[in-house]
Parts: sequence; C-alpha cells; structure tokens
Amino acid sequence: MEEYQLALFRQQCRDFLAREATPYISQWETSGLISREFWRHAGEAGLLGIGVDTALGGGGKPDYHYASVLTEELIQAQMTAPVVISHNDVIASYIATHGTAEQQQRWLPGLCRGELIAAIAVTEANGGSNSAELETTAVNEGTHYRVNGNKRFITNGINADLILTAVKTSEAQRGQGMSLLIVERDMPGFTRSEALKKIGWRASDTADLFFNECLVPAENLIGREGLGNLYFMGGMPRERLSISCVAVATAELMMATTLEWVKKRKAFGQTVGSFQHNRFVLAELDSEVKIARLYLNDAINKFNHKTLNVVDAARIKLWTTELQVKVADRCLQLHGGSGYLSDSLIGRCWTNSRVQTIYGGTSEVLKEFISKSMGL
Repeated sequence: MEEYQLALFRQQCRDFLAREATPYISQWETSGLISREFWRHAGEAGLLGIGVDTALGGGGKPDYHYASVLTEELIQAQMTAPVVISHNDVIASYIATHGTAEQQQRWLPGLCRGELIAAIAVTEANGGSNSAELETTAVNEGTHYRVNGNKRFITNGINADLILTAVKTSEAQRGQGMSLLIVERDMPGFTRSEALKKIGWRASDTADLFFNECLVPAENLIGREGLGNLYFMGGMPRERLSISCVAVATAELMMATTLEWVKKRKAFGQTVGSFQHNRFVLAELDSEVKIARLYLNDAINKFNHKTLNVVDAARIKLWTTELQVKVADRCLQLHGGSGYLSDSLIGRCWTNSRVQTIYGGTSEVLKEFISKSMGL
C-alpha cells in the first residue's frame, strides 16, 4: 500500500513540475530567482512541509521516502533543487521540532502554503563548518535581541521571508553559546546583497545577509538560548541525507543520459560506447552508482527509524557527493564538446555537482569528523 501511495505521489510531483516548473526554468536561471507564484502553487499541491502535521497545513507524511521522491523528480525535471529542499528542511528540522506551539501556529501554515519562504543562515566569511567560529552576535535585551554580523552564501537569500539564523549569544566554549533566531523580512537593521552569481544552480537565489543593530523579538528564539549547536547536530542527519538524495538522483540522471549518448555517437566508424576503455569506465560508474543507491535507501530507512546518526550521515554525504562529482566529470568527457555547452543537460549537471562536496560540510571536514569517530 505504501509503495502505491509513493507511486501516486511521484506522479503528482512529476505532473506538477511539468506544468509549473519546466516552462519557466530557463527564465528562472536567467533571472537567478524562482517566482513566488511557483512557491504558492507548490504549497497548493502539497509539496511544501510534506512531513508537517496536517493540522498545521502540512502533508502529514513524515516518511522520508516522500521527501526523497520529490528530490528525484526535481532533478529529473532539471529544476534547481536546493531552494525547495532548504525550505522543507528548515520547516521539518527546526520549526516543527523545536518551535513553540505559538511559533508553529504563526509560521508553519504560511510556509506550507508557500506564502512564506524559509532559509537557514549559518555560514559567514570566517566561519561555517566550525560553528564555534561564528561572529554574528545577538545580545539579549529582554523583549528583543540586538543582532550584529553578516552571513554568506545563503540559499533563498533573496526570496526568504523567515531566516533561521545562527547567532552567538554567549562566549561559552565549543559552540555552546550559539542560539537560533528567526529573522523576518523587513525587520529594521536587516538587509541583503544583490543575488550572487554562481557557476551552478543558477536559479537558486543566493545572497549575503547583513545585520546592523537588527532588533529581533525575543519570541523569535527557537528552542532554548545557547542550545543552537545541539539543534544543528540533531538536524544534520536530515540535511546531509537530503544532499545525498540530490547526489544519487543526479548521478543516475547523468548515467542514463550518457548511456543514451554513447550508444548513438560515432567516432572512427564505431559508437563511442563500444570502445573498451569507455565500456570499462561506464561499467565502473554504473556499479558505483547502484551501490550508492542501495546505501542511500538504507540511510533513508535508518532515518525513518531515528537510527541515522551524525557519523553515518557524514559518511553517506561524503561518499555520494564525491561520486556525483566523479560521474559528472567522466560523463562530460564522454560527451566531448557537446557536453561543454552551457545549455546541455550534462553541462548543467557538471556545474551543479561541484558545490555538493562543499556545502553541508566540506568533504575535508567530513573526513576529519569520521576519522575522529574511529578514535584517530
């Protein structure tokens, strides 16, 4: 029964994206911004806040397989996926989990309807992977917090109405003085840069955020003061799992596209795919991508049973994103000059893939984290 429901949901996602995204993707990539109309329509279609309780406007589907299906269909539709995933993960991982009943009633219905757009702001010029190095401060002045500092490379930075912002509220050691505040659009002292120009995910509105004596109401604190790092650790498995879903879905799309290409493209009187070297390259990639899919499915099942820990999440994010970059490189090579065109599917996948080993924890940081878990 569950497989049938997932199949129905997949078709729902596919039909929606064909109607509401595909005709506009080129326009969004040129402007660097997905229209707010898309967000409202996605909310009406039940694609936002999939796991949020129906009483709060969500889909009431906490099974992560639904979120992974949406990700797969976003990738198949060649739509910029991080904007939707970031929005849904902020809802599911933080507001719905750590927000008060009043905060949930105030924000979740609008987020699920697509009337409000969410972002998460952690990275700064001098800190990101190490939250203890954050320099954005928030001073508790009773009825409000006075926030000062900057955030960099924030997905949904232009469109966002609610920004879950990591701030330093005390000088406690090892990141224990970090708290989470919801900064809302047009709060005094809050400004944004123009959209940053990136080499990939060009429809993802990414911006720097600036807080200059920004006054944030005390009731916008998520959870308890000083526990932000703990909340991030709790939300990290979902974030890294979502990035892994993008990695595997993109690798599968690139493989399917490349196989089709090498079977028809000819060189020296034979198809590109018939050369032994190319056959061996594709056989290796095919095996690794299929292993990654099994690894990902296992991680999703663990996440659903609340047994996917932060180390396991780091491992799968490291493995799948490094594989995605490898597949992108090899597949573009097999496409030759046609793959290097900016409007080719493999070219777009190649540029989109590169950031996957950077955000959500760089591969180098993940290796440090994993090795320490091994007692090294």
